[in-house]
Amino acid sequence: MAVQWRVGVTDAERAAPQRLLLTVEMDLSFAVAVKNDDLTQTIDYFAVSERLRHWGQNKNWKLIERVAIEAAELILAEFAPAQVSVEVKKFVLADTTYVSARTLRRKPALP
Repeated sequence: MAVQWRVGVTDAERAAPQRLLLTVEMDLSFAVAVKNDDLTQTIDYFAVSERLRHWGQNKNWKLIERVAIEAAELILAEFAPAQVSVEVKKFVLADTTYVSARTLRRKPALP
């Protein structure tokens, strides 16, 4: 998903929102949801995308690595997938297509 967030090491870079692309992959057993064709028994991807979009609007970060980790932790806490991967792509360097940071977070194991 494309977002307009403030990310950058320098104050000048964070002065205005810039385009980032987020790739979110969530693992969850959806056998029951498929059997019943029931959205309430799986993760609503639209709800995840809207939550992320609004969550980042008034924030600013220096590192895309931190954005990736915080977004993954938010998704784990609020949407409860077994695991989530978040990649953040930033279009900042002239000689590259993009730079990116990716993280993988898992739900804590039960005791």
